Amino acid sequence: MRIREAIETQSPTLSFEFFPPKDDIGFWDLYRTVEALKPLDPTFVSVTYGIGGSTRRKTIELVGRIQAHIGIETAAHLTCVSSTRQELAANLDKLKQQGVENLLALRGDPPQGQTVFPRTEGGFQYANELVAFIRDRHHDGFCIGAACYPEGHPECPRLDRDLDNLKRKVDAGVDFLITQLFFDNDFFFAFRDRAVAAGIGVPLIVGLMPILSVGQIKRFTEMCGATIPPPLLEKIESVEDDSEAVRHIGMYHATGQCHALIEQQVAGVHFYTLNRSTATRAIFQEIKAELPVRQQRRVRSPL
Repeated sequence: MRIREAIETQSPTLSFEFFPPKDDIGFWDLYRTVEALKPLDPTFVSVTYGIGGSTRRKTIELVGRIQAHIGIETAAHLTCVSSTRQELAANLDKLKQQGVENLLALRGDPPQGQTVFPRTEGGFQYANELVAFIRDRHHDGFCIGAACYPEGHPECPRLDRDLDNLKRKVDAGVDFLITQLFFDNDFFFAFRDRAVAAGIGVPLIVGLMPILSVGQIKRFTEMCGATIPPPLLEKIESVEDDSEAVRHIGMYHATGQCHALIEQQVAGVHFYTLNRSTATRAIFQEIKAELPVRQQRRVRSPL
């Protein structure tokens, strides 16, 4: 099923993101991890797209296997990084042949050690160009998702300009958006209001990552521009040397975020797993168990 259709019929969608491992042992370990999620019936899983050719081939192979053999809907990432039009076209054709219908079209991060994103000769510099290319080549053959940034893209200091960039991306043919991770729901709600005011009407799936390591989450937030609320930061720093305590606080906070976001009828929740599904799986199970009750409340609330 296409993700846009799933949003219309299953909202809120619940999904996971993984990244492809570099070797065959890791590939099959991850395959089994995803296979173990089948009983949870996630709406979809997405697999990121690396810089190197071998990692990209594993992305395409992995999403195809998940789709065909596990039976979970997949979304393959595609980025502009070090890719020519010809390479992207070939990968799109392979995904189509494998029955993959969902894509996440992204610019991607600058290569390691670089601060400015370089345009690949014969390729693209911006995600809206990639989206337009996919639409031009395959029309409605794919359901296309893209990224959005509740606190603004780290390379764009002005929120209004960042929203203009997002509007161009959506207008190029995006079906849904997934947010960068955030830890304060108010950032998302303010962003959602700005997006609606700007005429961006596609569904917004929220991206969440439970904190499992203080050092790791600090590196991530520095890279992506997300803010850790001071009270939350103080809590995890106070138990930084106790990994189990950090994990407990992170899961508790992420679960609370999910409850509040679903109450406000978000289109979906997408868990960034870093290939560690234990924490996100536990949150997923709790949220999914409560969905029927919450959906009944929504129906009854106008009465």
